[in-house]
Amino acid sequence: MASDATREDVQRLLAEGAQLVEVLPADEYDDEHLPDALNIPLKELGKLAPERLDRGRPVIVYCYDST
Repeated sequence: MASDATREDVQRLLAEGAQLVEVLPADEYDDEHLPDALNIPLKELGKLAPERLDRGRPVIVYCYDST
């Protein structure tokens, strides 16, 4: 189930073991990303998420959009 999260929510979830996923294209991820974030580009999320993510842990999906 998707929901919005505050900065405090994200910090708490990460401290509790959540997985942070940035859905930026690989070149943008390489330029700048949050510490310890996994990169799964949005276009590949459906394909790669099942093999790269732990189903037993919460997932935080993040994308920086400067527009």
